Amino acid sequence: MATTERLERLIADEVGECCAADVNDRLAALHELEATARVDEADEGRDLDALSALGSGTRYRLARLLTAADGELCVCELEPLVDVSESAVSHALSTLTDAGLLARRKEGKWRYYDSTDRAEALLAALDSTREVDE
Repeated sequence: MATTERLERLIADEVGECCAADVNDRLAALHELEATARVDEADEGRDLDALSALGSGTRYRLARLLTAADGELCVCELEPLVDVSESAVSHALSTLTDAGLLARRKEGKWRYYDSTDRAEALLAALDSTREVDE
């Protein structure tokens, strides 16, 4: 009930007075908003995995490099571009691949990576919001 009481006080502050119908109307509008914003659990998990995967500087830089590249790159081509160990690069690439942001192909003893459409869209979205903030 404390939540409803706080909502009642908010509405009263906004419009001067509040009754139960006002609270019910606001709650109905909020539940509609929640339904509009909701995604299913599987999509939410994939979204959070992708965002989490970009949450490290190394993974973010690797995703940027592969998005900017004209096609796939071998791990050995990526290692000199980031200042971390070979093991850290491999781990970062695996995390990005598991999150659906990179595609991996093995040819003999070499592993090649390429960005996915999802990675390109996410990074483009980040670029567009940065331009708005500036």
